[in-house]
Amino acid sequence: MRTLWKGSLSFGLVTIPVRLYPATEEKSVSFNQLRASDHSRIGYQRVAKADGEEVGYDDIVKGYEYEPDRYVVFDSDELDAMKPASSRAIDILQFVPLEQIDPIYFQRSYYLGPDPAGAKAYGLLSRAMHDRNTVAVCKITMRDKEHLATLRLHDEMFVLETMYWPDEIRQLSLADLDIDELPEPRKQEVQMAETLIENLTEDFDPAAYTDEYREKVMAAVQAKVEGQEVTVVEEAGEPAAVVDLMEALRQSVESSRRRGGSSSDEDESERKSAAKSGKKKAS
Repeated sequence: MRTLWKGSLSFGLVTIPVRLYPATEEKSVSFNQLRASDHSRIGYQRVAKADGEEVGYDDIVKGYEYEPDRYVVFDSDELDAMKPASSRAIDILQFVPLEQIDPIYFQRSYYLGPDPAGAKAYGLLSRAMHDRNTVAVCKITMRDKEHLATLRLHDEMFVLETMYWPDEIRQLSLADLDIDELPEPRKQEVQMAETLIENLTEDFDPAAYTDEYREKVMAAVQAKVEGQEVTVVEEAGEPAAVVDLMEALRQSVESSRRRGGSSSDEDESERKSAAKSGKKKAS
């Protein structure tokens, strides 16, 4: 597997030689832009917006826009002088329980594997973290950018997940949406919602999910390569809106029970009782 980064993992005074590998593979469908008449690829040029003239690489500098259309310009030496000092070390800053880190911070995952010379120390750290059920918060520099990251165990390997910095997380509240507070749900509605959640609760199996759009596109691509006509199937229309919340919950619970198997008489009795109570309260 291709190595993305090579350096060391620092754990106190212990230094572990490690390598970083891609943990994910983007498989989204992408298309090239072509000229309709002859399917020639469309190319793009670097042009100055002021006059439309093409600009060569040697004539390009980097500028930071501090006000609309106003820039401060940096040359390569100035930018090099501000790069992080170390780009070959991962420094563990602290250990924390994973549940204390909101998933909104996670950005991208990588495998962090040991060099053969560091296998023993790598195994020691992984065993200790496993026994303590903890994750490490660390810093790593990649592509001249410093990242906050977490280090956790996934089977026998460490997974390093780069994170967004705190000031990169947008804050949003109900007040920003002109909502003072959420309406208090009725007891019967809560009970029905909890029943729906219970009926849909099962062990997570990632293999059960597929990218249906990508599968359709690739099937159409193969059909066109083979000279076949692509048939467009009309999708089912949007489900009819159910205005009554209790009725929407009731239909959802019924659907979830059919998916999981036939419901018992006892469950059916409880459902009718909850629905009846809800209608009485509503009236």
